[in-house]
Amino acid sequence: MTSLQMRVIVAVLRLTRKRGMATAERGRRRVAAPKGPSGPPRSLRTRHDVSTRRVGGFDCHTVAPRGGEAGRAAIYLHGGAYISEISPQHWTLISRMADAGVRVEVPSYGLAPQYTYRDAYPFLTDVYRELVADVPASQVSVVGDSAGGGLALGLVQLLGAAGLPQPGRVVLVAPWLDLTLGNPGLPAVEARDPWLSSAGLHEAAKAWADGDDPTDPRLSPINGSLAGLPPTDLYVGTRDICLPDAHLLRDRAEAAGAALRLVVCEGAVHVYPLVPAPEGRAAAREIVATVAGTPLGRPTGADPAR
Repeated sequence: MTSLQMRVIVAVLRLTRKRGMATAERGRRRVAAPKGPSGPPRSLRTRHDVSTRRVGGFDCHTVAPRGGEAGRAAIYLHGGAYISEISPQHWTLISRMADAGVRVEVPSYGLAPQYTYRDAYPFLTDVYRELVADVPASQVSVVGDSAGGGLALGLVQLLGAAGLPQPGRVVLVAPWLDLTLGNPGLPAVEARDPWLSSAGLHEAAKAWADGDDPTDPRLSPINGSLAGLPPTDLYVGTRDICLPDAHLLRDRAEAAGAALRLVVCEGAVHVYPLVPAPEGRAAAREIVATVAGTPLGRPTGADPAR
């Protein structure tokens, strides 16, 4: 049963956020809007060991347990439709990972329209290369939500060609897997989604692709090879425009012999592990435990057939 808190979040999002990307014109305004700050908040710096370095012209922030040795590590790629900076909700989840003993690398990849995927992948590959030179790849997780989830899967698909080992685990939270938004099941789910609209997302996708073919796996990783994909968890709600492609990725991963566990949460919104509802808190606990190497077990809402 969907919690009261989640139902309230659905109503608030529909009133306050749905209109912001409901038309192409509004989407173009969002693409062109000034970007917010990308650095860790002060509260994070007082709680954890935080440092920032430049990698290939972009900032990468490291958030690590204060005064302790991190046994595991993660790269966290934030969402925001490739046009918005990291949000407080992202930092909250990152902080919880550091609390659990995980060193978290947070790359501030460049956003559209100034930057595109062509800038992002070399940067993210360099961040990953530096990390696995310091931490065994088997102890590393690649985590991403929404647009960052698409980047996370795209990055993992490119590691072999870069001569780099696969991470121990991938965690995808409502990943944007297909920039074309062409799944025939999408319109029915979009009508239930209180937050995202395909009209505005198409404008963000065009800016990120910058004239290139949006079906390219670096833009739409659902079209990339899933052979050899590390163990992967994917979290998505039933009120999320990303749901149809999550099911499709699950099916394609199964056909490729990849271990992908799909967790579908009834009544939940986009990136629900980041929202302040019981369903979100339960999923966030599992994500943190998985990345830290202390899994809590199969969550309520996991796809029982997979």
